[in-house]
Amino acid sequence: MEVVRELRNLFAEFWEVSSANIIADRYPGQSKGFGFVEMPNQQGAEEAIDNINDSSVQGRNVKVSQARSQKEGPPRGPSY
Repeated sequence: MEVVRELRNLFAEFWEVSSANIIADRYPGQSKGFGFVEMPNQQGAEEAIDNINDSSVQGRNVKVSQARSQKEGPPRGPSY
């Protein structure tokens, strides 16, 4: 996927990239508009976040932040 390759290359300018992927709907397989990039070095990841956040990739504005587990995120409503 061209977008994943571009995303990987963009982050690789700052440090090694372990993995990169774009999240897609199961049907019809279109991007949900977000993805994940894993980097093995915290300092490199922070530098990438600082430099890439609010940039443009293929004409789309990119918001970059460190991923949080669902436990750390805001409450999602009642669970059953």
